[in-house]
Amino acid sequence: MTQSVVVQVGQCGNQVGCRFWDLALREHAAVNKKGIYDEALSSFFRNVDTRRAGDGPDIYKGKICSLKARALLIDMEEGVVNEILQGPLRDVFDSKQLITDVSGSGNNWAVGYKVYGCQYQENIVEKLRKTAEHCDCLQCFFIIHSMGGGTGSGLGTFVLNLLEDEFPEVYRFVTSVYPSGEDDVITSPYNSVLAMKELNEHADCVLPIENESLFDIVNKIHQMTKSGKLGSTVRQNSLLTSSAGTTKTVQEKPFDAMNNIVANLLLNLTSSARFDGSLNMDLNEISMNLVPFPRLHYLVSSLTPLYTLADVNVPSRRLDQMFSDAFSRDHQLIQADPKHSLYLACALLVRGNVQVSDLRRNIERLKPSLHFVSWNQEGWKTSLCSVPPVGHSHSLLALANNTCVKPTFMELKDRFMKLYKKKAHLHHYLQVDGMEQSCFSEAISSLSDLIEEYNELDATKGGLRTDASRLKIAV
Repeated sequence: MTQSVVVQVGQCGNQVGCRFWDLALREHAAVNKKGIYDEALSSFFRNVDTRRAGDGPDIYKGKICSLKARALLIDMEEGVVNEILQGPLRDVFDSKQLITDVSGSGNNWAVGYKVYGCQYQENIVEKLRKTAEHCDCLQCFFIIHSMGGGTGSGLGTFVLNLLEDEFPEVYRFVTSVYPSGEDDVITSPYNSVLAMKELNEHADCVLPIENESLFDIVNKIHQMTKSGKLGSTVRQNSLLTSSAGTTKTVQEKPFDAMNNIVANLLLNLTSSARFDGSLNMDLNEISMNLVPFPRLHYLVSSLTPLYTLADVNVPSRRLDQMFSDAFSRDHQLIQADPKHSLYLACALLVRGNVQVSDLRRNIERLKPSLHFVSWNQEGWKTSLCSVPPVGHSHSLLALANNTCVKPTFMELKDRFMKLYKKKAHLHHYLQVDGMEQSCFSEAISSLSDLIEEYNELDATKGGLRTDASRLKIAV
C-alpha cells in the first residue's frame, strides 16, 4: 500500500484541505467498523501512540490509537489554521506540521514566492522530510492552493519547486482553484499567470477548478432542493444548510459547499489507491496514461451525481445517465465543454456497485460523440473501486485531458494583459527583492506557448484519420 501527503497552502488551500480530511474520516468510519488501523487508512493517516513522549511511534497493526493526517498546513496568516486547530479536527493535525505567519502576502505572488519562500525554505523542507519519513512507500504529493491570492499562488508554487528538488521521484498532483472574472482581488490575473509558469514547468498533473463553476454547481443543487421536483429534502447537517437548519440564500457565499466539491474530487481521485476494487488505478497511472506531452498536464474534472456533494436525499439516477452527465457542460469543474473539443485521453474513476460490463458499454455508447486525437483513439483509462461514497450506491469522476481548457487560459491572458499594458500595480511587485519585470514577460510568454500548443492540437480536429499501412500477411 502506498502513502500520499497533502500540502495545503494559503487560505483557500487550508479550507479545502479541512473539508477533505473531514470527509475522508467519515468515509473510512463508514467502512472501518472495527476500529482497526488498516492499509486503507495508512494511505493518508498515521496511527500514533500519544502516550509516549516525543513524537510517539507509529503503530502499524491493531487498534486505532490516534490518527494523524499526513499533511503539511502552510499559511502566512494565522486565521484559517487557528480555526482548524480549534475545530473538531484539531486532534488530526500534528502541531509540528504547521507553518504560519501573521502578516499575510498582501495578494502579491512575489511576496509569497520570493519573500516567504526564502524565509521559510529550510523549515518547509524539514517538515516535508519529516512527513516523508513516516511513509513506507511515498507515492504522491497533493498540493491544494488557489491562484488568485499571494500565499496560495506564490508560496504554493515555491513549495512545488521544493518538492521537485527534494523528492524528484514522487508524483506532484496540484489542485489549483482559479479566480473568476469578477474576483475582488485586483491583482489576481498577475498572481495567476506568474503561478501558471511554475505549474507548467514543475507539476506532473494539475486539476484546474474555477470558482465560477463551483458557484454554479452549488446554486444548481440549491435550486433542486428548493424545487422539490425530485422529492428531495436537505438533511439538517447538510453542508448547504446554515446552523439554523434553514436552507441558505443564494446571496450568502457558500464556500463550505464549494470547498466540499473540491474535497469530493480528491476523495474520488484517491479512492482506488485506498480501497479494493476489480479495476484498481494507481495515481501514477493517471499521469502515465493521461499526459502524452509534459506541459499539457491540465486535466478537466467532472463529478456525478452532483447530489452526492450536498447530502441531498434523491433517488439515484440511472447508471447510463451518470456517464452522460460526466461529459456534459453542467458537471465540469471549470467552465468548459469537453464534448465539442479534442480529447488527448480520458480516465473514468467509478465507485460503488458498477460492473466492468457497464463501464465498457457506456464507453462504446459515448465514443462516437467524442473527438479523440487521431493517434490515441483508444485513449481510455478506467478504474472500479468497490467502496461507494458515503450514503450512495455509486459515483463517477471523469478526468479529461482535453483542449477545452484553452478558453480558461485565454481569458486569464486577456485579463493579465489589460493590467500589464497599463503597468497597473506593477510597482507592488517590483519593489520585492529579486522580482524583476522579466518575471512578468517570461510568465506571459509561457502561458502564450501553452495556448499555442493547444491551438496546434485543435487544428488537427476533424482531420482524416489515416492508419499506418500494415505488412500484408499471406493466408
